[in-house]
Amino acid sequence: MRTFTAYVEYDRETNLYVGIVPGIPGAHTQAANLHELHRNLKEVLELCVEELKGEIENLPRFASLHHTEPAGPPAFPRST
Repeated sequence: MRTFTAYVEYDRETNLYVGIVPGIPGAHTQAANLHELHRNLKEVLELCVEELKGEIENLPRFASLHHTEPAGPPAFPRST
């Protein structure tokens, strides 16, 4: 079984965790806690993979994460 990498962030406006699986159309969800988010991501991935009808080997594969910042002064002060 293939594994997928999800990008998870916390939305302060909604107080929800948001999960996105890059490269999988429709693979995104949200939840009040990380346990629920994990369960929701598994469910949405199952539905998306089923919709793709076995074409998952042609989907992009996770390669890396990079932290970067724009050139010039930071947009907000860094905490020390």
